[in-house]
Amino acid sequence: MAIYAIGDLHLSYAQGKPMDIFGSEWENHADRIKSNWNRIVGEDDLVIVAGDISWAMHLSEAAPDLKWLADLKGTKVLIKGNHDYWWNSIAKVRARLPESIYALQNDHLLWAGQAICGTRGWICPGEDGFDNEHDQKIYLREAQRLKLSLQSAFSESRFEIIVALHFPPYSRKGQPSAFTEILEQFSVKLCVFGHIHDSGRDSIFQGEKNGVTYRFIAADGINFTPLKLL
Repeated sequence: MAIYAIGDLHLSYAQGKPMDIFGSEWENHADRIKSNWNRIVGEDDLVIVAGDISWAMHLSEAAPDLKWLADLKGTKVLIKGNHDYWWNSIAKVRARLPESIYALQNDHLLWAGQAICGTRGWICPGEDGFDNEHDQKIYLREAQRLKLSLQSAFSESRFEIIVALHFPPYSRKGQPSAFTEILEQFSVKLCVFGHIHDSGRDSIFQGEKNGVTYRFIAADGINFTPLKLL
């Protein structure tokens, strides 16, 4: 019962939005993810999918992408990304998800002695383009959602915790944030994240800091292959 993670699938079976416009490394990326996924992931394994799952604009349009994901091996747990416009009310999303997929929002999933927690996250203060009115609100709301997710795990019992965020918890300048403070407060050991696709990903902090290990798992940053965590 291994645990893997991958983010930024950017599926578009309904939208027809090819990703290779962003670079040749994205050519046939969905087929490559499927092949790599089914080669290494077993039916009893869990895969964390850290946001930007589908380009669909509405939940009904996401159905082909969610079916594609459901047909892959293992159980999948999803968090929302900034491009997941189809993800509206969590109740409606969960009602439409195939059996092998679970969506996280303000809660957690227990799996083989691990509590999987997470939220989308957001651009951090100090980043270029951070708007003190618009971005600050979302940033604080996402920090609260992360706290709620972690509190839900602690309300049952004490488990080892893996946190999935879509946005990096450290800024591109390596500055801590409300997200890193919350991770440390709850003694989280492992946090995975994606979102970054440009050359800036080389400067995003990875490794261990203050007891938390951070792993970058955007699909194009891990050769379109789910990364084994445990």
